[in-house]
Amino acid sequence: MGRKIHPLGFRLGVNQKHYSYWFAQTKDYPRFLKEDKEIRTLIEKYVQKRIENSSDYGGIAHIGIQRKTDLINIEICTGFPDLLIEERNLGIDQLKSNIAEFLNFKVKDHKVQIILNNIAQPYGEPRILAEHIASQLENRVAFRRTMKKAIELAKRTSNRGIKIQIAGRLNGNEMARTEWAREGRVPLQTIRAPISYCYHPAQTIYGVLGIKVWIFKDIK
Repeated sequence: MGRKIHPLGFRLGVNQKHYSYWFAQTKDYPRFLKEDKEIRTLIEKYVQKRIENSSDYGGIAHIGIQRKTDLINIEICTGFPDLLIEERNLGIDQLKSNIAEFLNFKVKDHKVQIILNNIAQPYGEPRILAEHIASQLENRVAFRRTMKKAIELAKRTSNRGIKIQIAGRLNGNEMARTEWAREGRVPLQTIRAPISYCYHPAQTIYGVLGIKVWIFKDIK
């Protein structure tokens, strides 16, 4: 039964926190929840479009949203801020205007503030690492080589352990299976252990591969 609980939800209130910080009345809660999801989708599509138009690789660790009466603070944690920062911050201004335009359809007089938080060790974040693995698998790189390379990238950070699991038609085989690799300690049953987790799908020509990454962060 311990395998069926989400690693982040299991640790909420201990060493994990919510990515959305706001209080809403019952009638406003569904609208705020939908807006948060669409704001995150809008930011991810904007970054993905920038990646397609350049030779750089980008990734977002997480997006935090904090709501006040007439202000929405959006914190974007990324290890590759160059995709959002253009000359004279034109990239952030364009993204801010897109979000404000979306919110004005439903909420008037809202101000949007975007804070860009640079991550010193991007490959120590499970979501960025999972996106890197997915890009390699979509380019038809062998999954064992991809997992080995991802573990090498994660070992350069200050984390204490990593576990990677890939499921699906690996290397195009007809029979789907699950393969995993681990380096260091990943104590999933210990609540006080700061575990970061991400699931990310890879859209390959022979089907969808599910990628799961667990990272045991260093205890400060």
